[in-house]
Amino acid sequence: MPDDTAAPGPRDQTLYYGDCLDWMQEWPDECVDLVYLDPPFNSNADYNIIFGQENGVPAQVRGFEDTWRWDDAAIERVARIERAAAHPMHRTTVALKSLLGPSGVLAYVTYMGERLAEIRRLLKPTGSIYLHCDPTAGHNLRNVMDSLFGSRNFRNEIIWQRTESHNTANRYGNVADIILYYAKDAEAEPTWNGGFHRYGSGKYSEQQLRRFRHVDDDGRRYRLDDLTAPRPNSDSGKFEWRGTMPGPTRGWGYRLEQLEQWWAEGRIQTKRDGKPRMDGLKVYLDDADGKALQNVWVDVPRIGNTSRERLGYPTQKPLALLERIISASSDPDDFVLDPFCGCGTAVVAAHHLGRRWAGIDISSMAIDIVQERRLDALGIQAQIEGIPRDLVSARRLASDRWLDFQAWAVMQIPGMAANQRWGADGGIDGRGMLLVPPEGRDSRLVLAQVKGGRTFRLSEFRDFLRVIEREDAACGVFITVGRVRSAAARTEAAQLGEIAVGAGRHPRAQLWSIEEYFADSGPDLPALTDPYTGRPIEPTIFSQERMI
Repeated sequence: MPDDTAAPGPRDQTLYYGDCLDWMQEWPDECVDLVYLDPPFNSNADYNIIFGQENGVPAQVRGFEDTWRWDDAAIERVARIERAAAHPMHRTTVALKSLLGPSGVLAYVTYMGERLAEIRRLLKPTGSIYLHCDPTAGHNLRNVMDSLFGSRNFRNEIIWQRTESHNTANRYGNVADIILYYAKDAEAEPTWNGGFHRYGSGKYSEQQLRRFRHVDDDGRRYRLDDLTAPRPNSDSGKFEWRGTMPGPTRGWGYRLEQLEQWWAEGRIQTKRDGKPRMDGLKVYLDDADGKALQNVWVDVPRIGNTSRERLGYPTQKPLALLERIISASSDPDDFVLDPFCGCGTAVVAAHHLGRRWAGIDISSMAIDIVQERRLDALGIQAQIEGIPRDLVSARRLASDRWLDFQAWAVMQIPGMAANQRWGADGGIDGRGMLLVPPEGRDSRLVLAQVKGGRTFRLSEFRDFLRVIEREDAACGVFITVGRVRSAAARTEAAQLGEIAVGAGRHPRAQLWSIEEYFADSGPDLPALTDPYTGRPIEPTIFSQERMI
């Protein structure tokens, strides 16, 4: 009988907000058919969404900071895995620590290793995983994947050429990403549908088309393919057929029945004596599927700067790339999981192809992009888990997953984006940009800080006021869970004065709470730019368009 008490797996057409490790640990074994993930690459690059300088201080909002450091979180993670002898990453972590030493690279590979171990547990025996990485981290992740999945389950290292050229001063241009493809269990016959390269709207490149140089009496173009195959140490295929015998190290590449069928159909080119040519199989252009997929992909171009597909999200991948992967390694109604779903290309591709899907992302900004900029256009209202729907659930998120709450709270102010640089953030949890600078100021920078304690501390608010001054920000919002009723705090906020934008005047320092958000009341801010596109958005006269 089925186990009704078993934990449910990921739900179809659902977006999960938070760390994928937390969500995946809640799901049962072998509940997913295919996983694609495009995690941070450890590329030592900040992926910025709002660009620019304000008085020499970077004013951009980081979509995420792809830089890993040997910090307290990394030290605790490595120590925890070292203590757990049965952890799937235990031996690899011990070995890598000895090889790499305490470093940002070790921090990165152990972070990824914890999550890849959970992914392996979730995959069905016939499942597969595609791990998207770049040359900066690919060799380290290959070691981790070999350790967790076993080198015998390695299928391919796919090279995707993402751009034509990349300027560099003293080395070859880096124009490609790496996609590591592993099966959960190669002996369980993982799902495989293959695929074909595409060249624009055609099946072949111009160079390949030149191979179809023959034309038959009906005007059909064709090329000739070999009917034989190497057989140096086998008698397979070594038989005489219609007066022709392959050479001593070759045999017929097809069974006799297939050869006879092609002969009857006129598909075999003959020599002058009427015997079949060993390189005489006619492959017609209009019948051919194209060139079968190899492990170097140069036919999926990056998303152009003016493409309608482009969302302005850092590291966005082309839809065609994900449709190729999902088509090759899953069947309709299979379950596809993207644990770092970003702007949702994988889940959109899965939906187009009739697969069930779920996506996870640690950024509420990404969840917003997926629903409002991808799924709404398809008429899909995804279920969203992990994002508060009322003050009670907001308090619960703040208690259980503070960093997730912090990012979500910032994002409830239209035009603000969370600063994912947690820890040494200088008292800044979010940034935004005013559409125009206030009178008498060059800075358009808007700052936010989130505090979630049960008791409001005036000293913390005073620290934030100093941050506004330090950064020469146009204005700032101090965000709390509950409403702040401190008269002293409001007095000190008023001392920073107001900013004037057009005919409007707005407090430079403001107190605002999630309690007020759920009461349909927002901070008093001028118009901001959209953090994804830089285009204007409406001023924050609150209209309760919540991202749930």
